[in-house]
Amino acid sequence: MSIISIILVLIIAFLAGLDGILDQFQFHQPLVACTLIGLATGHPTEAIILGGTLQMLALGWANIGAAVAPDVALASTAAAVLLVKSENFTQKGITIAYSTAIPLAVAGLALTMIVRTLSVGIVHGADAAARKGNIRAVERSHFTALLLQGLRIAVPIGLLLFLPTDAVKGALNAIPNWLSDGMQIGGGMVVAVGYAMVINMMASRETWPFFVLGFVFAALSKLTLIALGAIGVAIALIYLNLSKQGGSGSSSGGNFGGGSGDPIGDILENY
Repeated sequence: MSIISIILVLIIAFLAGLDGILDQFQFHQPLVACTLIGLATGHPTEAIILGGTLQMLALGWANIGAAVAPDVALASTAAAVLLVKSENFTQKGITIAYSTAIPLAVAGLALTMIVRTLSVGIVHGADAAARKGNIRAVERSHFTALLLQGLRIAVPIGLLLFLPTDAVKGALNAIPNWLSDGMQIGGGMVVAVGYAMVINMMASRETWPFFVLGFVFAALSKLTLIALGAIGVAIALIYLNLSKQGGSGSSSGGNFGGGSGDPIGDILENY
C-alpha cells in the first residue's frame, strides 16, 4: 500500500470517527466508509461488496437512551483494511473480513466509552469557561472532544495499516475452513437479525403489503434496478393519490373506514 493510500485511509478513518458522533455526513456507515477505503486503495468493487454486507448487519444498531450501540465506524474501517491487507478478494476473503466486524465493533464500543469518559472532564472545563464568558475556550473544548472521537478510529487503523502484510495474510490464512465456514453462517444470521430488527420497528399493518411487493419484485431476475425504481415511484404515486382520497372526509365509496388519511389502513380496517 502506497503512502498516499495510507494517508487517505487515515483521513477516512478520522472522518468516520467524527461522524460516529456528529452523524452528519454518514462517513461512519459501512457502505460509505468501505467504499471510500476501496477507492483509496484501488479495490472499489470488493470494498463495496463488503460495505453492503456490513450495512445490512448494522441496520439494527442504534443508540437508544443511555444504551450505546456497537461501534460501526471501527467495524467498517478495520474490516475494509483487513480485506485490503489480506489481498484475498475472493468470496471467502470478504466473508472473513465481515465476520471480524462483530468483535471489532465490540472493541470500538470499549474505546468510545473511554473517550466519552474523558469527555466528561472536557465538558466541565467548557462549563467553567462559559461561566467566565470565555467563548473561545468553550469552542476549543468542543473541538478537543471531537478530535478524540476521530483519533479513536484513526489510531487503531493506523496500527493495523503498519502491520506487515505477510503477518495479516498469515493470520487470516491460518483460520481453518470449519471456522471460516462457521463465521460465514453466523455472519449471515446476524445480517438477517439486523434486518429483522429494522422490519420489527418499521413494519405495520399498513406497510406489510409493500414489503411483500418488494420481495416479489426483487425475486424477478429480469427486472433491472431502473425497472424496480420505476415500480417504486409508481407505487408511491398511487399511494399518495389514495391518501388524498382517503383523507378527504367524504362518505364516498373510495373513503374506507371514514377516511383516516392512510388508504391501506382504511382498506384493511374496512375488510
